[in-house]
Amino acid sequence: MSLLESLQAKKINLKRTETFVTCVDGRKFKETKDSTTEVLRTPYGFVVDMKPDDIPAKITGNLYLGSQDCCEEKILKKYNITYVLSIGIEAPMIYSYIIYKFVQCLDLPETNLRDSLRECIPFIERAKIQSSNVLVHCNAGVSRSASIVIGYLILVEDYSYVDAYNIVKNARNCIKPNTGFEKQLQCLSSSKCNFFM
Repeated sequence: MSLLESLQAKKINLKRTETFVTCVDGRKFKETKDSTTEVLRTPYGFVVDMKPDDIPAKITGNLYLGSQDCCEEKILKKYNITYVLSIGIEAPMIYSYIIYKFVQCLDLPETNLRDSLRECIPFIERAKIQSSNVLVHCNAGVSRSASIVIGYLILVEDYSYVDAYNIVKNARNCIKPNTGFEKQLQCLSSSKCNFFM
């Protein structure tokens, strides 16, 4: 038996398989040996992650970072969080025992992070003085809220940009401040004395 005949004989014994492929534009296809058919089209141009991101990352003694999923009552109670700082996306203010603050901030490189930090730092400090836990969140807990927490560590806790970034990254691995925020935070680290003027 030749090599070709041997391979063709093995092909007969292969198990039938279906493969699902999701394209960047959200279309899903089912591929089989004989055909490719469109299965489902989502209205999104990206793959949707349906898993909740509801575990806040502890950054320092009372400072937590997370996504908007962390604003659920059971999560706030579990982590004894009584202050919620919402960056760019407003959390529903439905629990009377929670102190809320909303700060408008777009996740764009040209957004002035200093203005947001000037609003956020006193709120975080208020929670610290009250010995209360504070959650800083945005939509995904990746760019805006992470940048606020890094900025807080630089300006109040006196960390360098690299150290502050690493502390936050080690606690919440998915953080990724946008490029404009990164540059502003690096600049803050070298010019903190001028920040509050």
